[in-house]
Formats: sequence, C-alpha cells, structure tokens
Amino acid sequence: MRQSKNGTFLFSRDFMDYHADRFEDHSLILRRDGTIVALLPANQRETGLQSHGGLTYGGFVTGAKMSAALMLDLFSTTRGYMAKNGLTELRYKPVPHIYHAQPAEEDLYALFRENALLDRCDISATINIQDRLPFSGGRKDGLRKARREGLEISESTDWPAYWRLLSEVLAARHEAQPTHSLAEIEHLAARFPEHIRLFGSHRDGQMLAGVVTFDCGPTIHAQYIASSPDGQRVGGVDAIIHHLLEVVFPDRKWFDFGISTTEGGRVLNEGLMRQKEMFGARATVYQHFLLSST
Repeated sequence: MRQSKNGTFLFSRDFMDYHADRFEDHSLILRRDGTIVALLPANQRETGLQSHGGLTYGGFVTGAKMSAALMLDLFSTTRGYMAKNGLTELRYKPVPHIYHAQPAEEDLYALFRENALLDRCDISATINIQDRLPFSGGRKDGLRKARREGLEISESTDWPAYWRLLSEVLAARHEAQPTHSLAEIEHLAARFPEHIRLFGSHRDGQMLAGVVTFDCGPTIHAQYIASSPDGQRVGGVDAIIHHLLEVVFPDRKWFDFGISTTEGGRVLNEGLMRQKEMFGARATVYQHFLLSST
C-alpha cells in the first residue's frame, strides 16, 4: 500500500478488519505475469460485488507504473471474473483525486469505456492548504473569541471524554451515533497512532470541542467534528481547524471535511456545507458507478 499512487491506510487489512464481521469480504488481487498490478478492496453483497462497503471510497489501488491501457485490461478481466463467478454487477467507488499521490484516474476512463452508470454522487468540502481561501467573517470572529477566552488547542488521547461529547452532539442534532464505537476508535488509534489523531479545544482542563483527523498522505480528513454549546459560543472548532492548518499540517495539500449529502447524494445539507465553505473549503465529489458483468 505504501508504494501505491492512490492508496491510504484505510485500505490496509489491519484497518478494514475491525468490521470484518459486518461484510463478506471479496477483495481482489490482480496480477500480470505473476506481479501484482492492482488491488480492489471489495465485499460481496447478495449477487453483486462492491467497493468495500465499510469505506467511503475504494476503487483499484495501483502503483506508479499503472497505464491507461492496462487499466482497460483490468476492468475487462474483472468483468470476466464476475461473470464466471455468478456476480451480476460491480458497485465501484473511485478514490477521489485529492487522495492521489500521483494522478490516478485511469479507472474513470475505463468506467466510461465499459459503459458504467454514474449511480451516486456525494459532495464533500475541501481546503487547498497550499493556496487557501480566507475564513469567512464569522469564522474569524470565532478565532477572536477563542483567543479572548484563552482556549488551549492541543492533541489529546482522552478518547472517552471526546466520545461522550461527540455522542451527545450527534444524538441531539441528528438522532444518530458515531460510525465507530469508543472501543473501535481506541483500537484503531492504538493501531494507527500516526494516522488517527484527536485534537481538542480546552478551557480549565475541560474539552469544549474536538476534531478527529485521519492522515491520508496528501490529504488530512476530518473524520469527526464536535463541539459543546459552550465550545460553540467561544469558537472551539474554529480554533482547532486554524491550528491544524497553520501548525500541524501546513505542508499537506488538502484538508477534507467529508460529505454533506444524504439519500444517496440526492439531498444536500446546505447548512452543513455552508459551515464548511466558511473555512474556505470548496467542492470535491465522491462518485459511485454501477458496472454490469455482462
């Protein structure tokens, strides 16, 4: 995975296996002349194959030597494998370009050539760290409040405290719960300490807001963002995002907030998207394609 041009730690078996009991794994290894040329994190769902259901994205993971012509061959081979094994379709989620260490959109061209259908399109909000747009006036006000209140922004290992805060926020606002349980995130953070990190806004030793980041190489992904009512009043999240961009990850290319859509991409949460855009983030799409085996 480290030698790929579009892979992240999310595709490692150590990460994917934390929810192995929820999916029937059917990942593929594709070889040419005995040499691995691509991996496809996938699982079987009924009679179909899909880019792994436990991941937001996950198409073919390839190396720097991948060519457009070879990718066409890979899709043809994959369709033949599916037909031979009674798999009727492939639901394919390409890796968004912001997660590429090198350009890696050979699969998008191959999908077009194979007459795949665009089945879903989610929209995320992403900051170009090396050419940032300014924070909005409201975000700048939040930073000023955080400074006046003397908030301390630092990395934390207090996962239980943050998970209580996050769970309360999700339950109150969305009647939802975190994707990961506390035990799961603690396990993953211990397994990937350089990739999964928690940053908090603190006052008098109390965490008022927090952001969990997934380090995906060129891109830092905000997996979870949560703030208490008090944290909202004093710009707790604003201060953390500013700290991440200015101090922790100034050398990276992208900061991705994640998708702001529901109902298979058909419904845009305009308020949530606007909140992200106020940090200077702009749109990145996460696409899903449907490819028949015949």
